[in-house]
Amino acid sequence: MKYRITHITNYHYAHEVGLCQNEARLQPRDFPRQQCSASRFDINPEPSDFQERLDFFGNRIAYFAIQKPHSKLTVTAVSEVEVLAESNQVFQDNPISWEDARDKLSANPAQQAQSQLTTGHGSYEALLEARQYTLDSPMVTSGIELGDYARPSFAPGTPLIDAVTDLMKRIYQDFTYDPSFTTIATPLADVMQHRRGVCQDFAHLAIGCLRSLGLAARYISGYIETLPAPGTERLVGADASHAWFAVFVPGSGWLELDPTNNKLPADQHITLAWGRDYADVTPLKGIAFGGGKHSLSVSVDVLRLES
Repeated sequence: MKYRITHITNYHYAHEVGLCQNEARLQPRDFPRQQCSASRFDINPEPSDFQERLDFFGNRIAYFAIQKPHSKLTVTAVSEVEVLAESNQVFQDNPISWEDARDKLSANPAQQAQSQLTTGHGSYEALLEARQYTLDSPMVTSGIELGDYARPSFAPGTPLIDAVTDLMKRIYQDFTYDPSFTTIATPLADVMQHRRGVCQDFAHLAIGCLRSLGLAARYISGYIETLPAPGTERLVGADASHAWFAVFVPGSGWLELDPTNNKLPADQHITLAWGRDYADVTPLKGIAFGGGKHSLSVSVDVLRLES
């Protein structure tokens, strides 16, 4: 599928901002099942400095600074991307148990390097890279409660793919999607207690469960195409940012799962960035000198293009 994505962010300030510096992760990344053919920014007021780079995780970052007084900031990112419906057969054919996956990730690196003879997703380098996603991160702390919630899906000897798919299904069934309940600062403990949240919370929850069992899981930010109901027109700008997670399967790679919708992402999920949690992939963040109180509005439009 080919898409044009328009992501518009508007800040309105009570008082003028004299200077602001920002980082935007709003350009879809390239990897085997996704290619971004074009992307551009329209920033108003026009920035005095604009630079692009890749971060530690390989995500695309645009840095920009505005050094003149302004009471409104509008950041528009427009991208065209092609997403392939990748087959999950390579994962379905991998019978590795979740305990074996855990043990491979926790093995002594020196011994692992000496004994590892495979290449690709089963290589020492792939396992070493995945190990960073077994650790706690700023917004996801593993613990007994998360481990206890995950455990019914992870009976001894259960294939990792079956276990994590069951965990996704249980999160979908046990938790209510409620945009009014959480904010970006709501801790996972509150999400667990009240069984409510949004896609970001459900991704963090799954990641915390997996890390509590010694498995590697990462956070993915992006978009999902939403289709209008039969007989209704498509609403421009009615889409939204989305979040899901991926688990590392030794020998096969990263399997993506969307607990908000209880499905494996395919060609309707467009990836912006990935990292340990939301803090690594915030779409737009920065500092502003002045401004006082401000309001924020975001509009996202995911338009399917003719092939």
